[in-house]
Amino acid sequence: MALFVGLMSGTSLDGIDAALVEIDSSGHSRLLSTHAEPMPDTLRERLLSLCQAERVAFAELACAEDAFSRLQAEAVTKLLFSSGTPAEQIQAIGSHGQTIEHAPWGHAEGPAYTLQLDNPSLLAELTGCRVVADFRRRDLAAGGQAAPLAPAFHEALFRRAGQWQLALNLGGFANLTLLPPSEIKAEIIAFDTGPANALLDAWHARHRGGRFDADGSWAASGRVDETLLEKLLAEPFFHRPPPRSTGREVFHLDWLERHLTGHERAEDVQATLAELTATSVALGIEMAREIVGAPTATALIPCGGGAHNRDLLGRLARHLPETALVPSSDWGWPADWLEAGAFAWLAWRRLEGLPGNLPSVTGAAGPRILGGIYAP
Repeated sequence: MALFVGLMSGTSLDGIDAALVEIDSSGHSRLLSTHAEPMPDTLRERLLSLCQAERVAFAELACAEDAFSRLQAEAVTKLLFSSGTPAEQIQAIGSHGQTIEHAPWGHAEGPAYTLQLDNPSLLAELTGCRVVADFRRRDLAAGGQAAPLAPAFHEALFRRAGQWQLALNLGGFANLTLLPPSEIKAEIIAFDTGPANALLDAWHARHRGGRFDADGSWAASGRVDETLLEKLLAEPFFHRPPPRSTGREVFHLDWLERHLTGHERAEDVQATLAELTATSVALGIEMAREIVGAPTATALIPCGGGAHNRDLLGRLARHLPETALVPSSDWGWPADWLEAGAFAWLAWRRLEGLPGNLPSVTGAAGPRILGGIYAP
């Protein structure tokens, strides 16, 4: 058995999740301990401004990356201390970094690119641990979308005999994985379905303050504006076949405001955004089923911060009356720690010399070993 640490800071920018994971020689993983390091407001605002900037100075990127990497090191240090784990027992830290922009189709005539702020050399220096980082660009170099990467871990955790199942990560953006029964030799289908918490959080922050709509209570107080919902769903991304991935470069408050008349009640817009997430997930599920000829899935396993949003889960249940929503904790893995766990597992794959991508998901030319290794 080997110990790995997975680090994840998603598009919600609420903090750094650090997971201590035990992985055996077959790749079976067990979550041992966790630590959530909150994102300081100043750093969060700096990162958000970078995500939305048209022009950026190198010094701004360097300052943000340095602060982010030091916060990652702090998260690792606290995780190891609280779990009583010496740094020398860690085989590697799997660090995703902080996505600033993800453009798998490029812009204008430019090449495809994805940019994560991360300094694995500094992280290795501060923690004394080997670091595996830069997971996405190898898939991109092979013609893939470089996202989503968690579906390979979803397969390892949740795929079972006799059942079609869905794993749904509800972070800043939603990504869906359709898992066929293990006895069927069918490709895994997975892709981003659209915004999840990113727009909900941003609209809530603008009108009510705070970082998120707890339990979706504000969204639940509003009424869905069907005209607005129809306009939002006309966005071409929702109708593009996979492989596909997205982020703040497509879905942001300016995008939302282009569809508003200015006469909407704020709570009705929030309700409509929640319904947009549920509807786009349902559309994605139907698209995935049609691709592989799958029956209705037995279960949907919600993961990520949105798994705690009761209003959003209720909307999903109404869209999927024949599919049970099953907590990931029933499978032995808490919803909040799946993505951090995925990057611990991907670090294990890198050290073992095993591919970490699924070409059927990303569209890459073939399986690729992901990530670079940085010695302590």
